[in-house]
Amino acid sequence: QVQLVESGGGSVQAGGSLRLSCAASGRTFSIYQMGWFRQAPGKEREFVAAIRKTDSTTYYADSVKGRFTISRDNTENTVYLQMNSLKPEGTAVYYCAVRTSRFSTEYNYWGQGTQVTVSS
Repeated sequence: QVQLVESGGGSVQAGGSLRLSCAASGRTFSIYQMGWFRQAPGKEREFVAAIRKTDSTTYYADSVKGRFTISRDNTENTVYLQMNSLKPEGTAVYYCAVRTSRFSTEYNYWGQGTQVTVSS
């Protein structure tokens, strides 16, 4: 089992910045990749960004490229999401998730989510 705890959400005006953190505990040796997802009210959950633990390869949704940066601290088993130039459509619950297999794209473990609200 891997436990995930997100923090750093809050309210910000459009154009502002927030930094989310996700601390992993438990069987952290099994982590292959960590990612961020978000779910806006009335919409399906969508991928935001991910980072591979072994070599820090990063992946981003087109909607956040150039504005969001995902990074990780392996010594602390923590992943960060720096969000700049936030837009009102970025209002959502942001979830941290872990993928343990290199052969499956499924994310096995999820955090409880942190609310991000961007006002215009």
